[in-house]
Amino acid sequence: MDLQSDHLETLIKRFQQRRPLRTGSLIITVFGDAIVPRGGTVWLGSLIELLAPMGVNQRLVRTSVFRLTREGWLIAEKVGRRSYYGLTGAGRRRFEKAFKRVYSGGQPAWDGAWTLVILNQLDADRRRDVRQELEWMGFGAFAPTVLAHPGVDRAELNASLQELGALDDVILFQTDTVDQFATRPLRRLVREAWNLDQLAEGYGEFLNQFRPLWNQMRKEKNLPPKECFLARTLLIHEYRKLLLRDPLLPDELLPADWEGRAARQLARNLYRLTGQGAETWISQHAETAQGPLPEAGDGFYQRFGGLD
Repeated sequence: MDLQSDHLETLIKRFQQRRPLRTGSLIITVFGDAIVPRGGTVWLGSLIELLAPMGVNQRLVRTSVFRLTREGWLIAEKVGRRSYYGLTGAGRRRFEKAFKRVYSGGQPAWDGAWTLVILNQLDADRRRDVRQELEWMGFGAFAPTVLAHPGVDRAELNASLQELGALDDVILFQTDTVDQFATRPLRRLVREAWNLDQLAEGYGEFLNQFRPLWNQMRKEKNLPPKECFLARTLLIHEYRKLLLRDPLLPDELLPADWEGRAARQLARNLYRLTGQGAETWISQHAETAQGPLPEAGDGFYQRFGGLD
């Protein structure tokens, strides 16, 4: 594959031209997608080598890894003159929460019920922090102090509120199932509460970027491992940013032409196509203090509903 003229090169250049170049976010993508399933620890030199084709130089990688360590995401271990980095406990929990959304196989059936969180009893600062966390979990604002979600995991919600010290100070309601899941007024409210129009634009841009790459790569008989790794990394890097803004609402609440459905199918298809080649490249170019990264566990092959 000629990287100088194909769609992958276009995507790499697009990433390189962004300002500021968010190397830390790319490192998070690589850890979550490639390193965590294979033991979770990697030599800094391997990380530098993996990211070099993206146009990220050694200085940027070192600076970003230092910042992620200072912020509590990563922890370093020195073995001789080499540094190896893995996730902290808190970092692993944050990774798992975020990437579970990215690789989910699809939305479970919705029974029409809603979870409501009332924030009236919180002071302004705590209300802001709780609202930010709940919106990250996919909640939308039905009113300034009323956040709603049609399918949140209650255990995950309680754990997040407990971490924020707010579990005893918010009011939680679980509505009963209603006969009409998505009336016209409810659909309008949902569209506004979650700003679906802006999210749809993001999905449309994602499709325009990655459909040409998919169409090109699926015609190739023997995809080079390096290109597979680069394509998979860029795919998840861009898709992850969309998924973390997407509340993953049930189909009953979404427009009939919702672009998120096509984006998920494209992500799944391209991930399956590049998955094995990417793993080969990672095995050849990433190592721990004990040698090559261990093989990915069974959980890796359940991504997007199954990679086999």
